[in-house]
Amino acid sequence: MLHSSFDPVALAVPFFILTIFLEIVLARIGLIKATYEGRDTVASLAMGLGRGLPGLVLNGAIFAASVWVYQHRVFTVPFAALWGWVVIFFLEDLTYYGFHRFSHERRFWWASHVNHHTSQHYNLSTALRQTWTGGIAGTWLLWLPLTWLGFSPAQVAIQQGISLVYQFWIHTEAIGRMPAWFEAIFNTPSHHRVHHARNPRYLDRNYAGILIIWDKMFGTFQPELDEEAPRYGIVKNLGSFNILRVAFHEWISIGKDLLTARSPRDVAGYLFGPPGWSPDGSRQTSEDLRADWVASQVPATDHKG
Repeated sequence: MLHSSFDPVALAVPFFILTIFLEIVLARIGLIKATYEGRDTVASLAMGLGRGLPGLVLNGAIFAASVWVYQHRVFTVPFAALWGWVVIFFLEDLTYYGFHRFSHERRFWWASHVNHHTSQHYNLSTALRQTWTGGIAGTWLLWLPLTWLGFSPAQVAIQQGISLVYQFWIHTEAIGRMPAWFEAIFNTPSHHRVHHARNPRYLDRNYAGILIIWDKMFGTFQPELDEEAPRYGIVKNLGSFNILRVAFHEWISIGKDLLTARSPRDVAGYLFGPPGWSPDGSRQTSEDLRADWVASQVPATDHKG
């Protein structure tokens, strides 16, 4: 099956809106913890609504590329086979981990992902603050190997949608921690709060989609600590609710940096180095910020002469 009319995200939209409304109401009457700011919420909702506009241009080309790869597949995984859905669940989730980590560690792809992190609040509406430029950045290419292995474009798209729907509920402060066994296996609100935090300790951690096991396997896991509450947003917050600025500010910054580049090394660094890279080291990457934080935690040693 190349195309399916089943779209998990489209079906879940009424649920998204209803639960956001409920979270706002329950927070207002003091039953749960949730912080909403009107302009910030509107910006998140607008980013979510605008997410589909670039797709009107790119989805056809992306689908055509997926079909072409599928025609050259190594195996054929039957769409109705239960084992196929089990396998793609794990493979797609691992692919998402790789995409998500890539999108934080390389500036070109960070430019298309950063808007999801620009809110300084963490609530269900933040989940809808989605990229407008992911298709242009080519992140969809990372899922083509699944099609090449034999999973149909429809099956890949459905599993991507399931993952996206799952990730909606973890964008909340209303839920503290899930049972220990659940926290050990799955991505949860606690794990994802760490991912959205700008505290140096928490930067670039917990890239999971559904399963947190990938972060534990690849050394990017950081538990949420009771003694250090997450501070949300990006290292240098925008201070703006303009959705065009939210969507394109990092692309504009890349363009400005490229105009100052003096060598191919500078060009490559500004495009594909980690966010915060600069030729002279005058800016700080996440690793620099974390290193400074670690150094600040080391108590001064008395030296006796």
